Amino acid sequence: MMLSSLIRQSLTVRQTTTLLSLRRTAAGIANHTQVLREFSSAAGEAEYDVCVVGGGPGGYVAAIKAAQLGLKAVCVEGRGTLGGTCLNVGCIPSKALLNSSHKYEDATKHFADYGIQVDNVAIDVGKMMAQKEQAVGGLTKGIEGLFKKNKVKYVKGWGKVTGANEVTVATSEGGEEKVVAKNVVLATGSEVTPLPGVQIDEERIVSSTGAIALKEVPKKMVVIGGGIIGLELGSVWSRLGAEVEVIEFLPNIVPAMDHEVRRNFERVMKKQGIKIRLKSKVTSAVADADGVKLTVEPAEGGEQEHMEADVVLVAIGRRPFTEGLGLEDLGIEMDRGRVLVNDKFQTNVPSIHAIGDVIPGPMLAHKAEEDGIACVEHIAGKVGHVNYDTIPSIVYTHPEVAWVGKTEMELKSEGVKYKTGKFSMMANSRARTVDETDGIVKFLADKETDKILGVHIMGSNAGELIAECVLAMEYGASSEDIARTCHGHPTLSEAVKEAAMATYDKPIHS
Repeated sequence: MMLSSLIRQSLTVRQTTTLLSLRRTAAGIANHTQVLREFSSAAGEAEYDVCVVGGGPGGYVAAIKAAQLGLKAVCVEGRGTLGGTCLNVGCIPSKALLNSSHKYEDATKHFADYGIQVDNVAIDVGKMMAQKEQAVGGLTKGIEGLFKKNKVKYVKGWGKVTGANEVTVATSEGGEEKVVAKNVVLATGSEVTPLPGVQIDEERIVSSTGAIALKEVPKKMVVIGGGIIGLELGSVWSRLGAEVEVIEFLPNIVPAMDHEVRRNFERVMKKQGIKIRLKSKVTSAVADADGVKLTVEPAEGGEQEHMEADVVLVAIGRRPFTEGLGLEDLGIEMDRGRVLVNDKFQTNVPSIHAIGDVIPGPMLAHKAEEDGIACVEHIAGKVGHVNYDTIPSIVYTHPEVAWVGKTEMELKSEGVKYKTGKFSMMANSRARTVDETDGIVKFLADKETDKILGVHIMGSNAGELIAECVLAMEYGASSEDIARTCHGHPTLSEAVKEAAMATYDKPIHS
């Protein structure tokens, strides 16, 4: 009797569980069906063809391109100025400060080498920040001008997707506005990844946003994270006189960088006075009136160490910004915070698209721009495509580092047979004349076909030099194709040609 009773109870539990599962599945299908019904109904009443949520590099470019393709477009942005993180508090202002700090370092450390005597060189941080803001302001107003020129409607406020074809905007004036569009494009970008145990206040403990707005040069700055953002902003304040120490959890700085180029880059960073501590983690950072007290220990655990700094920069990465967009209510599929899309940038709700940092792929402004163009091309009935294998990465330190395609370690792990070609900037005539000889150009090409698989450059203007290599890879070129292309003399670009020559044959000047 006891056994039969247990069997009946077990069957009852299974039946109940199955029933609940079926009900949940049915509810999910019903919800998705309701969203699709709303889509078909609202699409016919739509005021706009495309509503872009987010006015950063991906969003504003998508909106302009949509208008150029004959679509009626509206862009919703809550910051109050267009351009997103990149233009307002990221790429653009940081490059202004990198330029200003480089000029200061030149004046104080290198002018005398060129026979230029300069006395009493001083820093005016306020004027430096004003020049940065002037550059940012001009560019943001320029985007508004482009919106007017292309007839893109600009709605100021924070948007939430409240239907398959509807975005509800909490406007900057305090009201609410509903935007109905046949297609919605999510382009909300990313935000700073927080570090447990460390509270950012943007004064003593800062993110990249605070690091580009300091009122004075700190005596000691600790940078948590040895990635691109941390090294760029660490370089700014190091050049201006701060003692800078970078603490990186991983065994290497900038993990995506080719190992050989990284070794050279790390050597130059240390030569410039930046301290780098690897395989270490910050477990706490507490700010007070006198500065910040940090606790550091080995990445794998071990004895703790206490240190102090005037300013701590938290630069451990960025994460997609999707909070408050209403995606869960619509059943938008996501994976680890990123919105999943198909090859047309559509989510599982066909009228809702996503681009840039909120979807898989490199978190880069120029990648977001390409996403935006390709996405609206599909919406307009054309064909758009972005080749993520040819998206360049650039570190705007001095020297710069830029790369595209595979690293040597990646090719080894994938079992690809390859050949390499290298050329030192020390042997480049232009680099010699301007005293910018720290650097190398490295090619990786298929051993049999000579097709370029990756290019890695460290040197002055590497971010500009890489463009030629991106174009070559996009068109499936070989290293011989670049090697047999005439390059102007004397130019830094000749180093690219020589490295290509070294890949398929032999260089002339090395």
